[in-house]
Amino acid sequence: MKVVRALAIACALVAAPALAQEKAAVKPGFSMPVGKAVKILVFRPDVKVGSQSAGGVVTPNAEWTASARKLLGEALVAAKPGGSSEVVFMPELVGDNASVLADYRALFKGVALTVLQHRLFKGNRLPTKITGFEYTLGSGVSRLGELGGGDYGLFIYTEDAFGSTGRKLLQLFAAGAGVGVQSGVHIGYAGLVDLKTGDLVWINADFRMGGDVREPDGAAKRVAQLMEDFPQPGNVILTVGGGK
Repeated sequence: MKVVRALAIACALVAAPALAQEKAAVKPGFSMPVGKAVKILVFRPDVKVGSQSAGGVVTPNAEWTASARKLLGEALVAAKPGGSSEVVFMPELVGDNASVLADYRALFKGVALTVLQHRLFKGNRLPTKITGFEYTLGSGVSRLGELGGGDYGLFIYTEDAFGSTGRKLLQLFAAGAGVGVQSGVHIGYAGLVDLKTGDLVWINADFRMGGDVREPDGAAKRVAQLMEDFPQPGNVILTVGGGK
């Protein structure tokens, strides 16, 4: 149901004019600490890749997904977001700790979708979200910082549905008839959370992302887009960690 909701929101927002999208937002007054090392805990990217039939039905592809997750992880390491000196993925967690991580990954996704729908896209803003940027996962998220040893947590989500030949032909024929049909879905967002307070301090999203995540160059392009406007640490040296 969460995947369906994400796609539904994506389709609705894709239909909105491009100029209505802010794409990225930072919590007012937030900046990376200066004068001390900062560790960012990067959790395993949430990746979904599949094919889109002529009728618009998306079928997951396990092989594509596994390949994309590996390539995106490698691209993230190479990108060194925020000028970090190292990207290290969090070790696999088990038992209660794994459950805690899964719960917060799900919570982040819910908060992120709310931000995308009611904050980054002007046409969909709630009256109380026109200004400001107050979103949080709650102070309990500090447990993740303790488990992984991080000051901030970086969550990443990407979803791709590559249009089949039939879908592309339908798009072509529909265009000739003056009807708009979308072939393929390529969305992604990333968010940075303060692991002491649980506050979301930065988010970036794009529902028209480029880069074929099944290929190394495409995965690198996707990561570059996801990390656009990532908070810069100034002269702070970052050590990045995360979940694989």
